[in-house]
Amino acid sequence: MNILRLDQVVKTYDKYVAVDRVSFEVPKGSIFGLLGPNGAGKTSLIRIITTITQADTGTVHLDGEKLNSRHPEQIGYMPEERGLYKKMKVGEHLMYLAQLKGLSKAQARQEIDHWFEKFDIKDWWSRKLKSFPKGMQQKIQFIATVIHRPKLLILDEPFSGLDPINTNLIKDEIYELHKNGTSILFSTHRMEQVEEICEKIVLINKGKNILEGDVKAIKNQFKENLFRIDYEGALPADLDQRVSIVKQNDHSITVQLPEERESNRLLQYLLQNGIYIHSFNEILPTLNQIFIKQVEDSNMTR
Repeated sequence: MNILRLDQVVKTYDKYVAVDRVSFEVPKGSIFGLLGPNGAGKTSLIRIITTITQADTGTVHLDGEKLNSRHPEQIGYMPEERGLYKKMKVGEHLMYLAQLKGLSKAQARQEIDHWFEKFDIKDWWSRKLKSFPKGMQQKIQFIATVIHRPKLLILDEPFSGLDPINTNLIKDEIYELHKNGTSILFSTHRMEQVEEICEKIVLINKGKNILEGDVKAIKNQFKENLFRIDYEGALPADLDQRVSIVKQNDHSITVQLPEERESNRLLQYLLQNGIYIHSFNEILPTLNQIFIKQVEDSNMTR
């Protein structure tokens, strides 16, 4: 089952094609990464998904139903550029936004009290938003995004401006929401965060999706049979005739093998030559490396 499905979505602004026949599916209950360089079309896609704008052609389905005007109440969207009314008091602001999302006044108050208790900010109710630094405003923005318990949570650079402590706080809440069944669409330029948080991704460039799939499977797809070996002893003189030596330091060497299955033979060969192995690890490419290569290759083919 998918919480979100896009099929051949197109969006143009005058003669500029912002989204060009994009298709992907977000499995229900997953943390899904929407990635791409600046100008790739991510914001245009998010605006379509949240019904801020409409696709020119193609279809979007939320939880099996074609996207319609009722669906924003089932979506929580935290944009990169925050949308708080800084002259309002925190409690009044959250009450207003919660009721816009369909909660009654009593339901809104109950949810706000829950989150204030959770974040230990019960004394913030009557304070004006402009009195808070960016990191504290981020907490309020997060509460406003999840207060109506959305089916689909869209987070665009959610850790921007947060210190490490508050980053971990929000990250823990994202994991908790995920654990309780919330589907999450996560957009960021920080690839290390994607590797840590996301299960699946789609990579968009110049309005087209150029890569999609499970994070682990993608990393395996682009691996180059590189292995790092930490050892003690003198390496055999003919080692460079068996493998391609990529990098060598004191008691550490990185090699490239013609095939992954050659790793067992290499390990056996080193042991037979009296080498003591501290560690023997395959080096998988980072998502950042894959991201850069795929975007560069995509640009060259256009």
